[in-house]
Amino acid sequence: MWERTEKDLVETEVVIVGGGYAGLAAALQLHDHGVDFTLLDAADRVGGRVLTESRDSGVRLDHGGQWIGPTQIRLHALATRFGCGTFPTWESGKHIEVWHDGAAVPYLGAAPADGPGITAYTHITETLDTLARTVDTTEPWHTPGFVEWDAQTAQSYFRAHTDDPDALRRLALAVQGVWCAEPYEISLFHVLFYVAAAGGWEQLMETGGCAQDSRFVTGAAGPARAVAALLGERIRLDAAAHRIEHDADGVRVHTADTVYVARRAVVALPPTAVRALSFAPALPVSREGWLSHSPMGRVAKVHAVYDTPFWRAAGLSGIATLYDDGPLGVVFDNSPADAAHGVLVGFVYGDRLTDWSRLDDADRRAAALASLARVVGDGAARPRDYTEKNWSQDPYARGGYEAYATPGGWTGYARHGWRTPTGTLHWAGTETASVWNGYIDGALSSGYRAADEVITALSAQAG
Repeated sequence: MWERTEKDLVETEVVIVGGGYAGLAAALQLHDHGVDFTLLDAADRVGGRVLTESRDSGVRLDHGGQWIGPTQIRLHALATRFGCGTFPTWESGKHIEVWHDGAAVPYLGAAPADGPGITAYTHITETLDTLARTVDTTEPWHTPGFVEWDAQTAQSYFRAHTDDPDALRRLALAVQGVWCAEPYEISLFHVLFYVAAAGGWEQLMETGGCAQDSRFVTGAAGPARAVAALLGERIRLDAAAHRIEHDADGVRVHTADTVYVARRAVVALPPTAVRALSFAPALPVSREGWLSHSPMGRVAKVHAVYDTPFWRAAGLSGIATLYDDGPLGVVFDNSPADAAHGVLVGFVYGDRLTDWSRLDDADRRAAALASLARVVGDGAARPRDYTEKNWSQDPYARGGYEAYATPGGWTGYARHGWRTPTGTLHWAGTETASVWNGYIDGALSSGYRAADEVITALSAQAG
């Protein structure tokens, strides 16, 4: 029974809930095929987990997703369509490893050739690559070893294959950096699926030619804003959906003051945000079970802005991995293409974020800047601008960068709950992608797929 309402009614062919890259991709696909739609987003902007801010200094900072890799073909195509230029991530010079004893060890190249735990780390990650090549990313439940791998965590697998504490530190930071989770939280199968969806472990970890290859000149939200400008008034911002009614005849999406009546809906939200909605009737057990096994990662991004990228003169790249007890796990040079300012970005992951977020503003800043100083010197402690974005406190994303699957989620619920339509409801979001799952490119492919499902269903009804 649909809820009686005094709200305004708006009729549309398709309603899209969520204005991140998945929802925008679905909207663009429907637009290109001449299908009427309305897109709703609770925020006052598009982009979702991609957020570009222009600071008073004139520097653009990407608080969310920011990189584009050469094999992320959908994102490249979108950027080309809307004239959004890119530039290579700065990686020239010496990278730094900061170890738990405080030692700062420089190295050249994509990864250190030797060092504590390297041998065991390399052996285990090469084995993960081998196992990942057996994963079916379209129908993952057909993967040999599926049940066994999904029954254990990444940590249990790592500890079964090495007792080297330094190798375990390297593996833990790798998991934190990619999934914003701890190895004890995440399903081993999810790790293998994700590696397969990216095309290999190195694709996830490295810079040149890999996932962190390049950045957008106008910020990663540039393509999203360009799509929104094209779609115009069909995008409704500050329009938070709170209830979705659905049956074989169509859907009704409720916001505070309006009900959107449509034949189909695309829900393009992170799993935690989907669970915050009310559905009538309730979602199937398979879908609800999948969502309940898909928590969001824990991450904050910290930006420090300087007059110049001063570390470059000292032969440093600004790239670092930190295994000490400070808050930052990974650091990159996030300066603009023209290097008119210097920018360092640091990432606070998992358990480190839980601890760091308990501090007051001044202590969080001091701790983060102390980490940066270990990487590039004392000058890092005196930025001209400093800002943080804690995605776990974001009211819409409720975490970042993406959701990950806990043990048992894939085997228990994915066959019918991962992305199978629920009647007239279609599911998008980077977590539903088979290629570059968890990335902007995966969000785009998920939106295109969901829109194609809608177009096919509408054509079948019309025929």
